[in-house]
Amino acid sequence: MNRPVTTLFMLMSVDGKISPGATDDLDFDKDLPHITGVKEGLQQYYDIEQTTDLWSLNSGRVQAKMGVNERELPAKTPVSFVLIDNHHLTKNGVRYFCARSKEFVLVTANKEHPAFGVEEPNLHIIYQDELDLEDMLHLLKENHGCERITIQTGGTLNGMFLRAKLFDYVDIVVAPILAGGKATSTLIDGEAILTPEQLYELGVLELESVQPLNGSYIRMRYRVIS
Repeated sequence: MNRPVTTLFMLMSVDGKISPGATDDLDFDKDLPHITGVKEGLQQYYDIEQTTDLWSLNSGRVQAKMGVNERELPAKTPVSFVLIDNHHLTKNGVRYFCARSKEFVLVTANKEHPAFGVEEPNLHIIYQDELDLEDMLHLLKENHGCERITIQTGGTLNGMFLRAKLFDYVDIVVAPILAGGKATSTLIDGEAILTPEQLYELGVLELESVQPLNGSYIRMRYRVIS
């Protein structure tokens, strides 16, 4: 395979939401620690996250929501991070990930992105006129030695990976909560299927394991078979 093995790893509600609501002010990482009945088992998700691949892919939007543009520079970790971003990260956000990452790859279609003004030895920029996820994954393997990568992007990007048939595994931790809301982001958002001819775009999964966790949490791992 000319790309890394990919795993979609996410925390979601029982109704498939990956956020408590439909604004950037709301986020599972920020809000679930304050909800009785959910906060007690939440650490299990973060513990599992520490066992995922040493390459991690996310979006600049999600990380900006988490406040990386304002944070002090962190300690180095063994994880290499890939961020897809056009305009959410500032220079400080870029430096934050340079400090945190073994290797940091920024993927952007913005020629004026602040990352072009940052000089760090572990910063690599993939510029694309238009986002091409398959080509991005090929470059990550070919140029940076990425063999396996965990994907933790938002619903829209997850939908793009799905439609492009770029998921190999799906690893989900389900929190005991219902979020609701038509506009609340789900595990897979983006363009919906509208015709029978598009049914081949569905992701068909084979269950590999189900693991009940403490506090009514569940972990489910699937292999994508088509």
